[in-house]
This record gives sequence, C-alpha cells and structure tokens, in this order.
Amino acid sequence: MNRRSNRLTFAVLATGAGVFALLQSLITPALPTVQQAMHTSQSTVTWVMTAYLLSASIFTPILGRVGDLVGKKRTLVAALGALLIGCLVAALAPNITVLIIARVIQGIAGALFPLSFGIIRDEFPAARVPGGISNLSAVIAVGSGLGMVLAGPIVGALDYRWLFWFPVIIVAITALIAHRYVPESPHRTEGSVNWLASVLLSGWLVALLLPISQAAKWGWGSVAVLGLLAVAVVLFALWALVEARSRNPLIDLRIMRLPSVWTTNTAALLFGGGMYAVWAFLPGFAQTPSSAGYGFGSSVTGAGLLMLPMLVAMFVAGVLSGRLAGRFPAKAQLTTGAVLGSIACALLAARHGQQWQVALAAGIFGLGIGLAFASMSNLIVQSVPAAQTGAATGMNANIRTIGGSIGAALMTGLVTGHLQPSGRPYAAGYTHGFTMLAVFCLAAALAALLVPAGRATSVAVAGAPAAPAAPAAPAAPTAATAPAAAQRASVRG
Repeated sequence: MNRRSNRLTFAVLATGAGVFALLQSLITPALPTVQQAMHTSQSTVTWVMTAYLLSASIFTPILGRVGDLVGKKRTLVAALGALLIGCLVAALAPNITVLIIARVIQGIAGALFPLSFGIIRDEFPAARVPGGISNLSAVIAVGSGLGMVLAGPIVGALDYRWLFWFPVIIVAITALIAHRYVPESPHRTEGSVNWLASVLLSGWLVALLLPISQAAKWGWGSVAVLGLLAVAVVLFALWALVEARSRNPLIDLRIMRLPSVWTTNTAALLFGGGMYAVWAFLPGFAQTPSSAGYGFGSSVTGAGLLMLPMLVAMFVAGVLSGRLAGRFPAKAQLTTGAVLGSIACALLAARHGQQWQVALAAGIFGLGIGLAFASMSNLIVQSVPAAQTGAATGMNANIRTIGGSIGAALMTGLVTGHLQPSGRPYAAGYTHGFTMLAVFCLAAALAALLVPAGRATSVAVAGAPAAPAAPAAPAAPTAATAPAAAQRASVRG
C-alpha cells in the first residue's frame, strides 16, 4: 500500500471505531430523557447501557478471532453493517424493548477495535505500525469521552433520536468506503471457530459482568449476584479447559500466558477500573448542586464542557505516543500513563471545590489515558504472533471493560452507600471513591513495571505452522521493529 492508501484506510478505521466508542458515552447523559419519552422506569432504562456492554464484551473477542480466520476486511464491513442496523433500529425504536435490542445489535461492532488494530498491522509499513495504533487508540479514547460533551447540545437542539441518526449517516458512508477501498488481509490463520468455546466465553462474560453492573441495585450479598458470580467461575474453568484441549482454540491460552501479555492485561484491568469510573462519576459530581456541600450545579452540557481538558489531553497524548515510541517505549508510556491517572484521582480526592481544580485533574487524567490506551494496544500487538492479533487485542479490550465494570460498581457502592436526607451522596463518598481509583491506577503502574522489556516473543499458534525465529534486525526503535519481527516469526493474532 502507498501512503495515500494508508491514510484512506486509517480514516475508515478511525471513523468506524470512533463512532462505536462515541456510542458508549453518547447515550448516557440522555438516559433520563429516554426514560421520560418511553414512559419506562429507571431500572429498565439502564438496560440500554447494560445490553450494549454485554453484547460488546461477547462479540469483541469472538469476531476478532473470526477476522483472523476469514479476513479482517470482510469481518470489519460486517461489523459496520451491524452498527448501521443497530443505530437505524434505535433511531426508529417505538419502545424501550426495541431500543434495548438495537443496543445489542450495536454491541456487535465492538469487534471494530481488534479488527482495526489487525488491519493496521497487516497493511502499514512496520515503521508506521506503532504510530497508526497510537493514533487509532487516541481516536477511540477521545470518542469514548466525547459523547458526554455532545449529548447535551444534540438533545437540546434536536431530539435524543438524533444521537442515533447522526451515526447512521456516518457509518453508512464508512461501510461503503471500507468495502471499496480497504484491502483484504494477507495474513490468516488456519482452522475454524470453536463454537463451544465461544458459547462458554459468552456465558462466563455475561455471568461476570451482569452482576457487577447490577450489584448496586441487587445488592452485593444477594442470591442473584453471588449465584451469577459462582456460575461465572464454573463457566470460566470449563472454557479454559476446552481452550487448552482444542486444536483450534478461540483464544490461545499460551498467548495469554506470555509475560508481556498477562502483565499488560493486568494493567489494563486495573487502569480500566479507574478510567471508566472517572468517566461515569465526574459529570454527575459536576451536576450536583452546591447546596449538597460540593458540586457546581452544572447542566449536562456544562458538565460535558468540564471534561474537555481530558478529551484534548487524551488526543494529544495518544497521537504523540507513537511518535515518541523510539525514545519513550510502550512500557514506559503505560507506566507513566497509570501514574498520571493515580495523581489525577488523588487530586480529585483532595481538591475538588473549584471548577478549575476539577478541570486540571481531568486534564492530567486525560494525559494518562492517552498514553496508557495507546501503549496497551502497542504492547499486545508487539507481543503476539500475527495470527492472534484480533483475538488478543479483543481480549485486552474486554479485560479493560471488566476492570471498568468493577471500578464503576465499587465507586457506586462508596458514593451511594450513605445518602443525605435530600437523597444526594455525601462529599465523603466521592472523596473515598476517588482515593480508591488512585490506588487502582497506582496498582496498574506497578503491573506495567512487570512488563518485560524487549522484542516480541514468537509462539507457535494452534492451527498455524510454526515459523523459524526471526533473524536479528538492525538497531532501530523497539516499538517500530517489534511488530515486524513478530510478523516474520509467526502467523498473525
């Protein structure tokens, strides 16, 4: 591919992944409006988010693996088609049930993340892979938070249904361009989809994420929560057993046991806990009336604008991440990003009486997210064989989501555990919550320090012929040469 084709391919990947990331947060501020418009309860309308989370968690690693098998471009176009259908159904939904079904369909497009990373690794020159992944990670990170800024103005000027009509238009154009111009993957692994492993993976993810996301409502000690967590443990054990014995595993557990992979995934779990909880609770904190002893009484739009420093910092740090890879390797970036996240959460816990203090902490946290988001993806791509890129990056995204669910659930317990007579949380709940998130991010930094330094490791992949070890390469920036070394060493992942 020439440079012009690279740019067009990246634009398509960034648009598709960015829209999916945007839909993660775009609907959240509008949930009260949706609840009122569809005459439903608060507990029911939360399924608009829960269904999206569960669907994405299931389809992200499975379709990432399908892309490795049948072609990433083909699977990418199918995922964009699902996103288009889901947004169209949501925009036309006559009731809450149809809207929830639409969100399940949208969740299928979670596979856009690993598929996009895989296409970049397949098609870009080795020296441009780290920068491409970093730039795409920056778009995804910003998209995940941009919804909180855009939701208020869109709902205020138009209607909540336009939160879906705009993506319909953008995704339709993106899918057509992807079908016409994105090249098909030259690297594929052999074998077939292990459907038993897929069912078990889906089962334990749902059994884990559902009680975590609903624990504040059901109660941590309730039969439903404890029972589902027990089911998750059993199904996880069965899934691991099936994968270990399979000749065509859905997720090759040998890849997951690589030191560079499990340490990066551990950091992703912990940092995800801090990241998603800050995204979920900082706007609510800003919207709390100052009569509660904290907060600024901001509107939805005003709370979104308070997040702007975070979004700008995320994008800048993410874009710079790839350009600094030679002098500032991915491991150092992940460690630094997690430390900045911890500092930001500590600042939020200690100083949150003025808007500028919150904006400053948000900006610092944005720098941390930008560095960490990009470096996690680069570390996984560097570390796995080419035939496992889709599945491995899909699992990394899932693990980050699991961490986010845990962090948000624990934050909910601390913030809403004791309420004022007015029904609002006490300031101490937020203070304790942000302190906990600071510890999460600090633990992520410690996990990042355990990531081995050096080149990617070659691993023989089930269903793919082993290749000889890559010859020594001339000295060059590690982040640029590692993807190429891994690509020469084996088939993609």
